[in-house]
Amino acid sequence: MKNPELWKNLWARYEDEDRPHRMLALDGGGIRGLITLGILENIESLVAKYTGGRLCDYFDYIAGTSTGSIIAAGLARGMSVAELIQFYRASGKEMFEPSALLERVKYFYTADPLKAQLQAVFGEKTNLEPGNLNCLLLVVTKNVTTDSAWPISSNPEAKYNDLSRKDCNLKIPLWQLVRASTAAPAYFPPEILQWDANDPSKTFVFVDGGVTPHNNPAFLLYRMATEPAYRLNWKTGEDNLLLVSVGTGAAESAGATAAAPNRNLFSTVTGLPSELMYGILVDQDINCRTVGRCSYGAPLDREILDLVPRREADGTVIPLSENQGRKFLYARYNADLSREGLNRLGFPQLDAESMRKMDAVANIEPLLKIGQAAGAHVQAEHFGRLLA
Repeated sequence: MKNPELWKNLWARYEDEDRPHRMLALDGGGIRGLITLGILENIESLVAKYTGGRLCDYFDYIAGTSTGSIIAAGLARGMSVAELIQFYRASGKEMFEPSALLERVKYFYTADPLKAQLQAVFGEKTNLEPGNLNCLLLVVTKNVTTDSAWPISSNPEAKYNDLSRKDCNLKIPLWQLVRASTAAPAYFPPEILQWDANDPSKTFVFVDGGVTPHNNPAFLLYRMATEPAYRLNWKTGEDNLLLVSVGTGAAESAGATAAAPNRNLFSTVTGLPSELMYGILVDQDINCRTVGRCSYGAPLDREILDLVPRREADGTVIPLSENQGRKFLYARYNADLSREGLNRLGFPQLDAESMRKMDAVANIEPLLKIGQAAGAHVQAEHFGRLLA
C-alpha cells in the first residue's frame, strides 16, 4: 500500500490502485511543439465535455521530451492549452531560434532571459514534489556525463525519489529540469544540474532528451507506469490503461535512389539528427501499437498499415467492446508534414520543408493551425471506456 504522506495532495486520486489510469505522452520537436498544442486543444475540449475537468485532472501521468517537456510540465502544473500557446508565442524565439544562441551564451552565467521566463511560468522554487503538481510528471533528459538517457519522474514511490536522500530527484527545480530537456546540442549550452551541493560526483551535464531513444516517450511512459522496478505497478489491460501519444509533426526524408546513389549525400549527413529522430519515434510508435490496442493512428508503412485490429474477413475495424487482450488502449495523433500531407490537411500554400524545421520561429501561427487541423481527427470513441 502506498504511503499517503508521500503523495500529499495527490493521494485522493491515486489511493485506489486498481482503478483505470490514463497517460499522455508528448514528443520532442522544437518549435513544432505548436502542432502538439493544436492537437491538444481538441483533446482538452473533449475531456472538458465528457468529464468537466482539465487535462491534468483526466490524465494521471504526463510525459514529455524536449519541447514536449515544456508542455507536459505546464499541464501538470494545471495550465491550460491556451496559456501554453501564449507562452510559446512570447518565448519561442528564446527557446528555439538559432540566432538567440549568442544571447543564451552571453547570459548563461548571469541573467539568462529564458531562465527568467521558465521560472515565471513554473515557479522559481517549484520542484517535483507531489504537492507542487496536479498529476504525475515524467521529463526525459540526456545525461552526457554518464552518456545515458535519464527519465526523471515525480513518482513518490520511485527509488531515487526518497526525500531522505541527499540526491533525491524530487528536489530538482522544475524549471531547470525542463531547460535541461530542451538544451538541444549545437543550439543551446548544456544544463548543469547539481543533486548534492556537498558531493561533486552528483553534478551532471544534461542536453536535450530528444537525442535519446525516447524523443517519443510513449512506450517509456508505459514501462515506468507498469514495470515493478518503478514501484507504481498500474494494472494493465485495454479497460485499465489508456495511453494517448501526441507528435510534433513528421515526414519521411527523400534520399538517394538507385539511379542517383550519391544525390543529396551532403544533405543526408547534415540532416542525420532529424532522420534519426524520425526513425526512433516511428519505432516507439510501433512498440505501442503492437503491445497496446491501437484505436487510432496514421498508417506507418505499406506492410503493417496502422495496426488497428480488423477482421480478416472484410477488413472492418473490431469494436473496442471486443477485448483483444492487449496491455493498454493506445491512440496516436500527429500531423503529416510532407507536401501531400499538408495538402490533405488543407494547407497547399505552406512550404513543407519550412514546416519541418524545428527552429523556424516565424512558423508559430501556421504550425498551430496545422495542429488544430490534425486535432480534428480526435474522437471520443478512440478513448473507449476510459473517457469518463
